[in-house]
Amino acid sequence: MYPSRFSYDAPTSVEEVIAILDQNGGEAKVLAGGQSLIPMLKLRFASPARVVDINGIPGLEYHRLDPDGTLRIGALCRHEDLEFSKLLGNFPTLAQASSLVADPIVRTRGTFVGSLCHADPQGDWSATMIALGGKIIAQGPNGRREIEARDFVLGPFVNALAFNEVAVEAIVPPAKGKALGGYLKLERRVGDFATASVAIALDVDGDIVTRAGCALAGVGGRTIDANDAISVLVGKSLTAESIKEAAEAVAAAAEPRTDHRGSGSYKRHIVETFVTRILSNIANSEQKAA
Repeated sequence: MYPSRFSYDAPTSVEEVIAILDQNGGEAKVLAGGQSLIPMLKLRFASPARVVDINGIPGLEYHRLDPDGTLRIGALCRHEDLEFSKLLGNFPTLAQASSLVADPIVRTRGTFVGSLCHADPQGDWSATMIALGGKIIAQGPNGRREIEARDFVLGPFVNALAFNEVAVEAIVPPAKGKALGGYLKLERRVGDFATASVAIALDVDGDIVTRAGCALAGVGGRTIDANDAISVLVGKSLTAESIKEAAEAVAAAAEPRTDHRGSGSYKRHIVETFVTRILSNIANSEQKAA
């Protein structure tokens, strides 16, 4: 199927993008990597009057660390840039997810921020950002504003951007203490959408968890914020008992539906298994390092 007709713009500044979006009153879509938008256009799930290609805007390809350890990811940073980055040493959740996003071809063109904006319930990066307590920077006619990652995904393929705003950056805060974490994803084949995936990010002081974040993909109509569920770990060390408690709490937060990828009970079981596996791997690694 071919896309419906649309006008095409290739602005060279963020301000120009915002002006075009504002003038078109919600009838324009931003194109970054195109790995989500182009299929949507071809299937006519999206039929915008205008497509606004931001690839000609200089200075948005970056990912960098601030002096305080904050990670900043620009709107045109590709998945592949993060997959092979040396800057993710203190962000193990992102590092483990980076090679599991779609397939190698998609990772060369798709963008981190674009994936967040797509708000796919099975998207990998949204889960990691919620687990890490990240933020998205939106820029519009009234300037910039920060949106918490846990508030950014409103529903399936719906985000919190106003029609005349563009996401220009993602921010991942540094850990307060030692950063630990992991990401596991069940897929039928490489590049497939997640049957279920789990992102976990921990801050620890000694062997005590001081902050615990978790989010799930593929087991609900949106990315599932399981931060409250995994907070049962805060103030505790990782033991068989605390890991079991956390795994059961996170699995209860899932909202899986039975479909061609598996039954709801199977997906919930996978979530519990993945939480147990991630936390057990962390505990074993820390014991060996001690």
